[in-house]
Amino acid sequence: MDIYSGPVFDMARTQFHRIADHLEIATDRRDRLLYPKRAIAVSCPVTRDDGRLTVFQGYRVQHHLTLGPTKGGTRFAPSVDIGEVAALAVWMSWKCALAGLPYGGAKGGVTVDPYSLSRRELEGLSRRYMQEMIPFVGPHTDVMAPDMGTNEQVMAWFMDTYSMYQGRTVTEIVTGKPVSAGGTLGRREATGRGVAYLVERAAERIGLAMTGATAIIQGFGNVGSITAASLAARGVRVIGVSDHTACYFDPRGLDVPALLAHAGTTGKLAGFSNEMVFDPAELLAQPCDILVPAALERVIDGAMAARLQCRVLAEAANGPTTPDADTVLEQRREIFVIPDILCNAGGVIVSYFEWVQDLQQFFWDEAEVNDRLYRVLQRAFAQVLARAERDGISLRTAAMAIGVAKVRDAKDTRGLFP
Repeated sequence: MDIYSGPVFDMARTQFHRIADHLEIATDRRDRLLYPKRAIAVSCPVTRDDGRLTVFQGYRVQHHLTLGPTKGGTRFAPSVDIGEVAALAVWMSWKCALAGLPYGGAKGGVTVDPYSLSRRELEGLSRRYMQEMIPFVGPHTDVMAPDMGTNEQVMAWFMDTYSMYQGRTVTEIVTGKPVSAGGTLGRREATGRGVAYLVERAAERIGLAMTGATAIIQGFGNVGSITAASLAARGVRVIGVSDHTACYFDPRGLDVPALLAHAGTTGKLAGFSNEMVFDPAELLAQPCDILVPAALERVIDGAMAARLQCRVLAEAANGPTTPDADTVLEQRREIFVIPDILCNAGGVIVSYFEWVQDLQQFFWDEAEVNDRLYRVLQRAFAQVLARAERDGISLRTAAMAIGVAKVRDAKDTRGLFP
């Protein structure tokens, strides 16, 4: 299994084996649960605006199809490799199982800086990537969604490309589309709204009043920005934010509507202020009530975990906390950790709703979407709390154990095809 290498997959593998030990899964049964069913690597040639031909490397990993089609985002980022994509697919499997969705996990990506592409080049790359994936995806095989570096427009290009090859409109091949192209109301905001909802539930649990509480958010893309807006609407004072271009911190509080307007206009935080500029390496360690890592994997290691000064750690990103950090946090019971496979599940939950609506060609209003989202999150949150209290384990161990056990039980029930 040497193709699945790199620090991100190593982290996912370490997490899995810890949970497998907890669940007492036999050694010879583990590889079938951990390693993906299918991994695809493709070359995506694109003619650039200046006439040059550039070939980009693309990937798609489908972890398992035991419970239904696979489901997962597609990211365009310079860091993308097969190990990272595989790890994200594995985490998506446990996330879907925890939320009770009829999916296995998948993930895809292209190794590219999307900000270096013109709109025409981005459309060309998006369409070529989907064209290369057509033999391996489908509404009942693998359903794509947006992720870092992609958005509603990219999903519309994916859907249109697939539909042209099928000779009919197939809206259910991707989720996270514009509403005008078969998307659902509330999908773009779903992950951030879900994070804020679960933070509120965690705050109730530990007796933290949301009004006047302070929050720091690392990452100000779709998830981070919607989380900031949703927390601010609940009375939380956002005191620190960052993205890949800038970092700002002010204990008195930041002007969230102004931040949102600036980021919406420019696509980045840089240029918002000269007075509140802060060291991004130190942002996570600043005192706050609510800390939301909403950017990349592995940003909280063991050393950083020991320095955290928050009461709630809400993991809006995938895999922001390393196994070494988990060991530290298990001793720091004063920090309430909402693990990533629960905390950021709002996106895939509403993606599921979008897929269902597309299949039925019957659409819900936004209030119904949000109500259903919060009910699914509340059920999963309650299950994780109950499991943690019953077994005397951390919330991450509880969440992972529920997800892994569901997949294990389904595979055991279906058996092994000869």
